[in-house]
Amino acid sequence: MQNELIYQIALVHIPGVGGVTAKRLISSCGGAEQVFREKMQALKKIPGIGEHIARSVRNHNLLNRAEQEISFLQKHRIRALFYLDKEYPHRLRQCEDGPVLLYVRGNICLNHPRVVAIVGTRSMTPYGREQCEQLVHDMAVLEPLIVSGLAYGVDGCAHQAALNNHLLTAAVLGHGMDRIYPPMHHKLARKILDTGALVTDFMSGTRPDRDNFPKRNRIIAGLCDAIVVVEAAVTGGALITANIANTYNRDVFALPGKVTDKYSQGCNKLIRIHKAHLLETVADLQYIMNWEPGEKLAGRQTALFVSLTDEEQQMANFLRDHPGTGIDQIVGSTGFNLSKTSSLLLNLELKGVVKPLPGKKFILRHKDQ
Repeated sequence: MQNELIYQIALVHIPGVGGVTAKRLISSCGGAEQVFREKMQALKKIPGIGEHIARSVRNHNLLNRAEQEISFLQKHRIRALFYLDKEYPHRLRQCEDGPVLLYVRGNICLNHPRVVAIVGTRSMTPYGREQCEQLVHDMAVLEPLIVSGLAYGVDGCAHQAALNNHLLTAAVLGHGMDRIYPPMHHKLARKILDTGALVTDFMSGTRPDRDNFPKRNRIIAGLCDAIVVVEAAVTGGALITANIANTYNRDVFALPGKVTDKYSQGCNKLIRIHKAHLLETVADLQYIMNWEPGEKLAGRQTALFVSLTDEEQQMANFLRDHPGTGIDQIVGSTGFNLSKTSSLLLNLELKGVVKPLPGKKFILRHKDQ
């Protein structure tokens, strides 16, 4: 297992190789280790892989650096989740550009039944703080995992409010696990680790450079079912995260504010151009997400909500465990032929159980996940 991890870490840090390209290499070669053992000419024939990347694969310094990173992970009890691992967040696996490796410090499961991201400006106003604290307090009955980015302002408020209301929270970092940014949030990060997690796809030694935070934002968006923008200007990280969430087919919510308030203009714009639901109270979130307080979240079965045939239930169970799977993979994994698979998926869609995604992929609707 450790041998596989060396190649996985080395692969994602080949210059010019992002999540999409890394997954293409793994798919074409049959695994991360096989990428490094593949012949040069074969690598160059893979779509999107040119001479430069093919030569970079032969750089043995990548494997040496990966071994050093494994020592760091072991010392600090950090998990490395490969995108094909069962523990890897299934919502993030749905995202084409999701990270191949995710580093997690903390013992919580990121496949929580309900995950809400809360983001916003670093220049939080008293209004924003009051609304954020009240929102998380009222959300406690829904028992969500609260995800944010550990930044000043809305992020820090969301994490602290989650802790105050005994909710799980995960902070997604824009740097390696060997530091905390901003430094003033060291104490908050320690509190989060007591019951939650720190998450990143950056190796140790990675500084909190400006370009890292849009990359961090895609993870925040990908981890959640819904994202709430508390306060935001018309430009900035919160709007970037909301736009990414829209491309991931996540439900985006925004708190409205005065048209004259700088840090409400971004929220008002999202609502005005129909890229976010207007959120005044948690009741709005509950209605759109079809979430009810007091439901037993763990191990819920689709059959409790609608009447399904045995084959439909089998298909629903498969999609619950493998959300965002394409129809070809469903055929290969379930044993149903293409015609039967298409028929079952159509029936489940008509019953409101399954939601189709672009690229002939499918997930269960929120109430059944």
